[in-house]
Amino acid sequence: MAIYALGERTPDIHPDAYVHPDAVVIGAVTLAAGASVWPGAVLRGDYGTITIGERSNIQDGSVIHCTPVDPTVIGAGCVVGHNAHVEGAVVEDNCLIASGSVVLNGAVVGEGAVVGAGAVVPFKFEVPSRRMALGVPAKVRDGFEVPEGHVDLNVQMYSANAGYYRDALRRLD
Repeated sequence: MAIYALGERTPDIHPDAYVHPDAVVIGAVTLAAGASVWPGAVLRGDYGTITIGERSNIQDGSVIHCTPVDPTVIGAGCVVGHNAHVEGAVVEDNCLIASGSVVLNGAVVGEGAVVGAGAVVPFKFEVPSRRMALGVPAKVRDGFEVPEGHVDLNVQMYSANAGYYRDALRRLD
């Protein structure tokens, strides 16, 4: 797996976290117990810090970055879908950042919220807890509350996948 220190910035990866061999983790990145990082994902903690909470999964092709001003914090039990980009933002616990979405500097995604596929959450925007943000630029959907436990099945599935991949993945070339 591609895990790099950058000067004094060194990843802190819990022994129960899983990083796929084709993912890249650089610098000041912390992965909590049960977190998983999947093929093609890049977590680059070069200017600031990145923290990924317990049981959160960073799916294939996602880019997680930070700035010197805005650290990136992804809470526990979160799903960051395929090809998502999160930079200098706070994503609270139990959120879904859906495939192809972008969450930019200073944004806050409240607990249990959803950022819809392809949405762009702009600079300093706030998605309230258990609400859904859709579109470009993202707008909070009126009159809709995300059901509690919305991402639980995905979190459980990726936690199980991490164990399976740790035990059964083997390269054939």
